[in-house]
Amino acid sequence: MNNEQLSATADYLLSRLPLRPLTAIILGSGLGSLADRIDKATVIPYTNIPHFSRSTAVGHKGNLICGLLDGCPVLAMQGRFHFYEGYTMKQVTYPVRVMKQLGIRNLLVSNAAGGTNPGFKVGDLMIIRDHINMAPNPLIGPNDATLGPRFPDMTRAYDPALIRLAEEIAASFNIPLKKGVYVSLTGPSYETPAEYTFYGRAGGDAIGMSTAAEVIVARHSGLRVFGMSVITNEGYHFDDDFTNDADDVIRAANKASDRMTQLFTAIAQRLSLI
Repeated sequence: MNNEQLSATADYLLSRLPLRPLTAIILGSGLGSLADRIDKATVIPYTNIPHFSRSTAVGHKGNLICGLLDGCPVLAMQGRFHFYEGYTMKQVTYPVRVMKQLGIRNLLVSNAAGGTNPGFKVGDLMIIRDHINMAPNPLIGPNDATLGPRFPDMTRAYDPALIRLAEEIAASFNIPLKKGVYVSLTGPSYETPAEYTFYGRAGGDAIGMSTAAEVIVARHSGLRVFGMSVITNEGYHFDDDFTNDADDVIRAANKASDRMTQLFTAIAQRLSLI
C-alpha cells in the first residue's frame, strides 16, 4: 500500500459514489443483510475497485455499498478481508485507509464471535469496550506521518461517547446489551477448549478472527470507532457434543441481524446530526 494506490482507489470511488457519507459500517459474518436496508444504493463489487482484495470468507458478499440507511448517508462494506485468507494486514486494513481518504469520520464495526464469558448466550449483542489483539499489528513497518502518528494511543480505541450513545438507543428499543473485551486471533481454525479457557481467564469475553486490526488503523487515521459482536457460540462449557461449525455461526448471526440493524441505523442517524 502506498499513497498513489490510495489516491487511485479514492479517485475511482469518488467518481462513482453518489453521496459523501461521514459514517462507514463494516459488516461481519452473517450480518450483511443490513446492506439490504440501504435505499438508493450504489453497489460496487470489490473486484471492480482498484487495489481492493477479494472477500473469500463464508457469508461475505464482497460489495461496497453507498446509499441511505433510513435516510442517513452511509458507506457499507458487505464483507471484510481477513489475515487467514492469506492477505497481509495492510491489505486487510486497506479499506479503512480508503475510508479516511473519502472523508469518513465514524466507523461502526461488527463481527460474529464466540463467547468466553459464562454470562453470555448465543444471540447476545456485545458492545466492544476494548480488545486484546493476538494477530500481527497492521502498523508494523515504516510509518507514514501523513496517515497517522508512529505510536497511536489505544487507551480508548472504542469511543466512550459512542458506547454511551449505543446504550441509550438500545434502552429506548428495549434491546438488551452485553459489554466486554474482544480477543482477535488469526484463525482460520476455531479455538480449542483450552484456548477458550485461556483467553477467558486473560480477560476476554468473546473471541473472533477480525476487527482489531481495522480498529487499530482507524484510530491511527483519527476515525471514531464503535464495535459490536454477535455471540454465535458459547465457548465455556465443553460437553461431548460440543463443536464449532461455520454454518451454525452464520445462522446465529443472522438471527441477531435485525436488532443490530436497528441499533446501527439509529447510531448512524444520530451521528449525522453531530
